[in-house]
Amino acid sequence: MARTKKKSTPTFATRWVKQIWKLFALGILFVLLFLFSIKAGIWGDLPPVEDLENPKTKLASEIYSGDDKMLGKMFFQEDRTNNEQADLPQHLKDALIATEDCRFYRHSGIDARAIARAVSKLGRDGGGSTVTQQLAKNMFHDRSNKNFFQKIIQKLKEWILAIEIEKRYTKDEIILMYFNTVPYGNSFGIKSAAKRYFNKKTIDLKIEEAAVLVGMLKANTYYNPKRNPKNAIGRRNVVLKQMNVYGYLNKSQYDSLSSLEMTIDYNFIDHNQGLATYFRSYLTKWMKKWTKNYEAETGVKYNIYDDGLKIYTTLDSRLQGYAEKAVESHMAKLQEQFWKETKRRKRDPWYTEDEKGDMVADPAYPMRMIKRTPRYKSLKRQYKNNQDSIDYFLNKPVKMSLFSWKGDLDTVLSPLDSLKYCKQILHTGFMSFEPQTGHVKAWVGGINHRHFQYDHVNKKATRQVGSTFKPLVYARGLDDDKIQPCEVESTGPVVVEYGNGKEWAPSNSGRVPDEVTFYEGLQKSINTVTARVMKRLGPNSAEVVRQTAGKMGIDETKFEPYPSICLGTMDISVFEMVGAYGTFVNDGTWVEPIFVTRIEDKNGNILAEFTPKKEEAIRKQSAYIICKMLEKVTQPGGTGSRLRRYDIPVGVGLGGKTGTTQNNSDGWFMGVAPNLVSGCWVGAEERNVHFRSTGLGQGANMALPIFGNYIQKVYADPKSGIDQGPFRRPNIEMTIETDCWKYDGENGLPREGEEGSEEDEGDDGLF
Repeated sequence: MARTKKKSTPTFATRWVKQIWKLFALGILFVLLFLFSIKAGIWGDLPPVEDLENPKTKLASEIYSGDDKMLGKMFFQEDRTNNEQADLPQHLKDALIATEDCRFYRHSGIDARAIARAVSKLGRDGGGSTVTQQLAKNMFHDRSNKNFFQKIIQKLKEWILAIEIEKRYTKDEIILMYFNTVPYGNSFGIKSAAKRYFNKKTIDLKIEEAAVLVGMLKANTYYNPKRNPKNAIGRRNVVLKQMNVYGYLNKSQYDSLSSLEMTIDYNFIDHNQGLATYFRSYLTKWMKKWTKNYEAETGVKYNIYDDGLKIYTTLDSRLQGYAEKAVESHMAKLQEQFWKETKRRKRDPWYTEDEKGDMVADPAYPMRMIKRTPRYKSLKRQYKNNQDSIDYFLNKPVKMSLFSWKGDLDTVLSPLDSLKYCKQILHTGFMSFEPQTGHVKAWVGGINHRHFQYDHVNKKATRQVGSTFKPLVYARGLDDDKIQPCEVESTGPVVVEYGNGKEWAPSNSGRVPDEVTFYEGLQKSINTVTARVMKRLGPNSAEVVRQTAGKMGIDETKFEPYPSICLGTMDISVFEMVGAYGTFVNDGTWVEPIFVTRIEDKNGNILAEFTPKKEEAIRKQSAYIICKMLEKVTQPGGTGSRLRRYDIPVGVGLGGKTGTTQNNSDGWFMGVAPNLVSGCWVGAEERNVHFRSTGLGQGANMALPIFGNYIQKVYADPKSGIDQGPFRRPNIEMTIETDCWKYDGENGLPREGEEGSEEDEGDDGLF
């Protein structure tokens, strides 16, 4: 009988192996289930597929000049802008791959070898994250502190997102998104970093510059080329070495590039720095209003700080630069003149009028001004109107930083003394535009946007315009055929009737000839001659002139029904005055100054385009004659003759008008060329702070030099596009004779040998 075989009993080793396999299988199952739970959102939602395909990142809005230069950006906390694929140089991509993910083109989002190396060496030779994983982290996760378990969840989410990203995008698209989202401090994206550290477009980065920016990815601050240049050079050379190791650079290239010194052109994008700071600040407010109107009309909402709008402006970066340099050059000298006059007179430069109309000191001014400040109001609340305590802290010295033309002044002053200092600072507003198109070419709203943010150009920034308004009066007189430019008129006393039998009688300041032509009346800015133009316009002259000014873009509500408006008693903005003067060189047609041509979304779709308003304001021949009259203002005998001290090309059509208001509080100069009109105002923040002498306080000294410096540089630049020919006579039959040698009248001939003196230049204001 055969014996049955006994079942063999598994050995201990066999049982142990089976248990290990079971545990391994359970582990794999657990991991799969855990990953599934993460993907299902049990541990927090993952971004939906739509967000992966259309990533929503905050993009700064970009401001471009008319000559396609980036003027600045609009962003709140994150300076982030995007590149296109064509903007990335190949060596930038190579530097990234060689340094961060050498097997990028061979994996599908997760690099097992890199993970194994990172685990086995505890991260000493680098982490295991791929570029795709880093992209997932940059795009879809916050940077808040997490505990160990949360960090594990975070890493697994990155794995899942990396795989999803790899499914939907090509490798080149992943690199582009990575470079568009990678952080560089508060700047996001390689485009912002290239502009900040090298002042270049991304495509223009050299190999060694690209290596610096890729090297920063390891630690933005430690390898910052501005703060830590030695660290940045060392890290740059590590990147170059990696490029050599992986065949992107040969040995000779590596040796050459790694031996170079690092040169940066730091260009920090700040709202208070860079070109056109005042304009950009005004544009930001304008854009906020525009987005509200756009939402009301279309239902589509845009955020100017987050949605990556592109705003194309009319400013010319070259002309803007010339304007800012002209302001800086002259205002520093003018401020020095002001300090010297104050020191020489040994008294504070704030004045008021007494009952007789004479200028007297105003010692109460500083205290009156400081009571308007937030500091005073805070002290008043804190000490419950106890004036002794308030005065103590107003006069207690504290550390502070004040503006000066030699750089910020770190000092110790009391709040009251600092107010006295700041109130003596002179300010300016300058604007230049092309009257045929309405395009604003330059906008300088002040002297230093960090210290003084009030913009002196826009429509709400109004100051008394003085004699710069006179050409509008003459224009109406020409338009109504009430005057001829060669006609001789008395400069003696004149009484202008208005209203119900009321009378107004202006006076002149300084010596003037007994008789002048109307040409000379404007050239020498003689008040009584302007008043005679008003007299000829009839008893409703103020209303007639107001209508003309309104057609030339000036807010008519600023005018009072008095003939004295002919001397510029009203407050008008630089913006409006420049637009009005544009009528003269544009054949009598007013063209509204505009500063934005179009707005696009982040994808380049046009959201809005802008064209200026136009209105026929005066006759062509009237406009042309005013241009010729303004030209005479800048010639010998005119209040603006100082302009000819600048390097102005022979034969160009160039005119202007000075303006000096009561007590020298405001100095103006308007400059006109065939296709460029500019205007400048200069004065202190408060009107009772001003030069005491007219020689220094007149428009010819305060404002004209800014235009002179500016137009000199513009004419010297062959790329400026500014017409250097004469004013163009309209191709019409002229009914007004402009050549006084041909004028039909015995007394119409101009007198030879009469030229204005330096003293005459002060006779152009309200006195």
